[in-house]
Amino acid sequence: MLVGSWQTLKIYYILGNEAATLVDEYREAGRYKVDFDASSLSSGVYIYKLTAGSFTSNKKMMVIK
Repeated sequence: MLVGSWQTLKIYYILGNEAATLVDEYREAGRYKVDFDASSLSSGVYIYKLTAGSFTSNKKMMVIK
């Protein structure tokens, strides 16, 4: 059974400060696409954190200009 949950998707600088919040809302279970304009960020390595209910995933991301 699939259930909805509060979901957040945030981008962090490598030192841990928050750079952007892309999603912060309740969503039903399913697949979603989020467009991210990184033009305000410098080239470098960032961390994105996806949280949905009790699930959390952190991954590295490179911005190259």
